Amino acid sequence: MSEAKFKRVLLKLSGEALSGEDGYGINAEVLHSIAEQITEIAKMGIEVGVVVGGGNIWRGLTGTKKGITRTTGDAMGMLATVINALAISDAVNDCGVKAQAMTATDMEPVAEHYAVRKAKAALEQGDVVVFGGGIGNPFFSTDTTAALRAAEIGADVILMAKTIDGVYDSDPKVNSDAKRFETITHTEILKYGLKVMDATAASLCRDNHIDIFVFDMLTEGNIKRAAMGENIGTYIKE
Repeated sequence: MSEAKFKRVLLKLSGEALSGEDGYGINAEVLHSIAEQITEIAKMGIEVGVVVGGGNIWRGLTGTKKGITRTTGDAMGMLATVINALAISDAVNDCGVKAQAMTATDMEPVAEHYAVRKAKAALEQGDVVVFGGGIGNPFFSTDTTAALRAAEIGADVILMAKTIDGVYDSDPKVNSDAKRFETITHTEILKYGLKVMDATAASLCRDNHIDIFVFDMLTEGNIKRAAMGENIGTYIKE
């Protein structure tokens, strides 16, 4: 077996990806597939932290269009990420690897309250840690959560799982001549406004020297390939 490129990774999953073809909620087949792939790399000795969005259930910005304040809407979105985190941790446990959900705000006994030292200790003993609840404050995306948690736990890389196979200079769904980058810098991402993550998250990654690997999660086995450092997407490094 090839040696893994990374020792500790932060896997960023979108909430929408969990819904699969259903378009809403959690698709059981998608959840099981993701859990199996996470389990596989954890059994290889790679320490895995996971940040998941909540867009398959609720988005804070959606609420503002319905008359809900942004603060309340974002709080609802953070709760949606907790639902997803619980589902992922439960599915990973069912696959034979210990996993635990940690939340940014106190929700015991639903999930353990997040603390850096507790998260690191769990990772070091081989547990998968799934971070829910965003950073616990409104106006920040789960991209920013991923950047912050990656910095806090000392992750080697953020594995940014998308429904597209990398970063392009334009939307490949619109422009058939769109060019995919094999490598690019955080500064270029910000300069050209490329839709990889929001500017706050990209700046945080740049300033803290956190590499990002963007890849297509819809292809079975790609989470393992990304963790092994295979060239299946776009590597972002300053």
